[in-house]
This record gives sequence, C-alpha cells and structure tokens, in this order.
Amino acid sequence: MKRTHLPLNGLRVLDAAARHLSFTRAADELAVTPAAVGQQIRALEDTLGVVLFRRTTRGLELTPEAEAGLTALRGGFLHFEDAVRAMQAGQTSKSLTIAAPRDLTEKWLMPRLAEIAARDGELRFVLIAADEAVDFTEANLDLAIRWGEGPGEHEGEALESEGMVTVAAANGGSEAAIAWPGAAIDPAGAAVRVGDAGLAIDAAAAGFGRATVPELLAARDLAAGRIVTVGTPAPSRLGYWLVAPLPQWRQKKVRVLVEALTG
Repeated sequence: MKRTHLPLNGLRVLDAAARHLSFTRAADELAVTPAAVGQQIRALEDTLGVVLFRRTTRGLELTPEAEAGLTALRGGFLHFEDAVRAMQAGQTSKSLTIAAPRDLTEKWLMPRLAEIAARDGELRFVLIAADEAVDFTEANLDLAIRWGEGPGEHEGEALESEGMVTVAAANGGSEAAIAWPGAAIDPAGAAVRVGDAGLAIDAAAAGFGRATVPELLAARDLAAGRIVTVGTPAPSRLGYWLVAPLPQWRQKKVRVLVEALTG
C-alpha cells in the first residue's frame, strides 16, 4: 500500500482498541463514541481485507491477523512521536536567526539583544543584514524587521515609535541637510549623502548638518547626548515591523523574543 494511502486514523483506532480490548474504553481515550470506533474498525477491515476483532463470550479478542501487525504498528507510532518531538524541539531551542536593516541592527537591535542575552546566557543569535524583503525559506529565518506601512503578507507587530525626528550635533554644527535614501529631501542640495539613517545620525553627530531619521534609531544617541532634536517629532505612516510567516510567528521562542523587543 502506498504511503499516501495509509489509513492512519483507522490504525490509531486499532491501536487503542487492541490495548483496551474494548471499543468503549478506546472511545474514551480517543474522545469519540463507541459507535465511531466500531465504524473505523470496520472501515479498516474493509481496506485491509482481513478481520481484526472477534466477539466471544469472554469479550473482544484480536485475530491472528491483527496480532501479526501490532508490534510494527506500535513501533511506527513511537517513531511518529519521536518525529513530532524533533520538529517541536526548534520551538524550545535557544538559537534565533533575525534579519534586519544594518542601521537598525547597529542603533537599536544589537543593544536590545545584548540586554536580553544578559538575562539568559543560553541564547544564541544569528543576525543577517537585509534592507529589502527576505525569503524566510531560503534564509532559514525565525524573524525579520522591516521598514514599511505594515507586516505585508506575514504576521507582524509594530515597534513603537514617535515617527520621524530631525537631529543635529549637540554643539549646534551646520544647519545643512543630510541626505539618505529614506529622507524626503533633494540630495543635490545636501551637505553630505550617506547610505542609511544610521550613517545620517553619525553625520549629524559629526557636525555635517541636520538629519531627519526614524526616532527609534536616534533614541540611544539622543539619550547619550551625541545629538539633539530640532523641532518636534513628526508622525509617519511608515515604521519598523517585526514580521514572520505564520509557522515561525507561532513558535514559542519567536513569541518570547517579540514580547521582549516590544515590551
């Protein structure tokens, strides 16, 4: 019989009924009715072309045909249990692979992960630089952080932020604009052009001018006094999102990390 045609539900009922030698007790174990157990056994007998049970004055008895297959059947179910435990082991492992933009990793994610790891010395992280959408299957990712209006096709949760903020060197510096790919300014008139918001923050701290960047990225440098805000934060329809396909999103280790990063 082909593997795809194996009557797995009927075999599970056979295993329970054979252990109890009672359709009623098998039904209790499987949370079904005795009639449903009987129907499954009859269907399995029809599929296999053999009789599996006989009723006698002493109760239910296994036929030789049923007994001949029970050892292998129970061994198979034990292998199934081993397979399930092996697949679930990834949910309780202490290793997580995360993809995030380089500047977010440097300015926000790395310090957060260090704090989380300090509370659990068994945690291990693999960090991948990714500014665009990532393929979770090819990259073997657990979680990604991306900039956008929402989680897109995946499950997701937003990282709380005040939006965009304009920053400059603590000692004043130039009032010229600093350009980066996400800045809504004409790069032709900028004092300096850099590759991302993290570098724009560093350029502002160095005195090149003013940079308008996500508040989330600037928070630690603001707290450290490297830069100061100019004006007030401006709400943004864009933001950073923790995202993952549903199977990864449901993993216990991912849920714990999401709660730690958003808490």
